[in-house]
Amino acid sequence: MNRIVLPGAAGRMGRMIAQVIAETPDTELAAALERPDSPHLGEDAAPGVKIGADLEHALERADVLIDFTAPEATARTAERAAAHGVAMVIGTTGLGDAELGRIRAASQKIPIVISANMSLGVNVLFGLLADAARALGDAYDVEIVELHHRQKKDAPSGTAMAMARVLASALGRDLATDARYGREGQVGARTQKEIGVLAVRGGDIVGEHTAYFCGLGERLEITHKAASRETFARGAVRAAGWVRGRPAGLYDMQDVLGLKK
Repeated sequence: MNRIVLPGAAGRMGRMIAQVIAETPDTELAAALERPDSPHLGEDAAPGVKIGADLEHALERADVLIDFTAPEATARTAERAAAHGVAMVIGTTGLGDAELGRIRAASQKIPIVISANMSLGVNVLFGLLADAARALGDAYDVEIVELHHRQKKDAPSGTAMAMARVLASALGRDLATDARYGREGQVGARTQKEIGVLAVRGGDIVGEHTAYFCGLGERLEITHKAASRETFARGAVRAAGWVRGRPAGLYDMQDVLGLKK
């Protein structure tokens, strides 16, 4: 039985993950957590599992922790999971260099799967982008457009940035100098090396990502559309089953899904 601890259990993703855990054989929700000041403390996250706030106690009886919360909270939780020897799956977006550094340090003691997007389709998309970029090369201008709901706090999305990194690697470019995040005013003609990344926010859009390869006389578009958060929840629970018992280190969904070449 894979015993999972779930911080952020009262949020939209948390509730969806709890539902998927309940439907997954040989997997159980060992503990559901929220902030100490949360109005949801004491509510049922699953039959027999009430939402609490004691992370240390929860980690004592856990195999894997799944975290889709917030950057600082995720980094802090990774440090505590490492101290208890509990594997971790991280789907939190908006992580900065400081938080990523703390997560990398934790991964020296425990296995951690970290991914901006847990869906199978998006991870197949990454491979398609790399193949297209290598085939089309510098003759085609590359742009990324992502759409999300109005409540999303970070921009561009973690998935859009992962797409940009894939494209930059395939094209031999450096995002530090070649990425262009939106355009306004007299920006001049587009440079050959630019990788445009643009964010749209509105309504209840779960998540849409499109990469445009724009050439002379033709345009190739590669798009992924998420219709429900369930796809991310199922990916996270699948990753939790995969990561248990792995050697300490930092992994991603390409490892979980066996997509790395």
